Amino acid sequence: MSTTEHAVLPVVPGREAAFEAAFAEARPIISSMPGCLEVRLLRCAEDASKYLLLVEWESIEHHTEGFRGSAGYERWKELLHRFYDPFPLVEHFEEVGA
Repeated sequence: MSTTEHAVLPVVPGREAAFEAAFAEARPIISSMPGCLEVRLLRCAEDASKYLLLVEWESIEHHTEGFRGSAGYERWKELLHRFYDPFPLVEHFEEVGA
């Protein structure tokens, strides 16, 4: 059963364009990871500095062990983690009744 990673990304106001440019560079990193099925980034309609990251993984382990243990994750952090305040909570969800 696949799992969906969910993270609300609170980007520092005024840094949205730079974040989106950095995310465009970071997207291929996560998309190319084993077990990554889909990556979606959505911007909040009510708060332009808030984003929702949804990543579909084959399993939680593909994210928590595979991606987070990779050299690609180090580059991902370097590109994106400087934009968040506060740092986002990342949670995993599985479909009910699948």
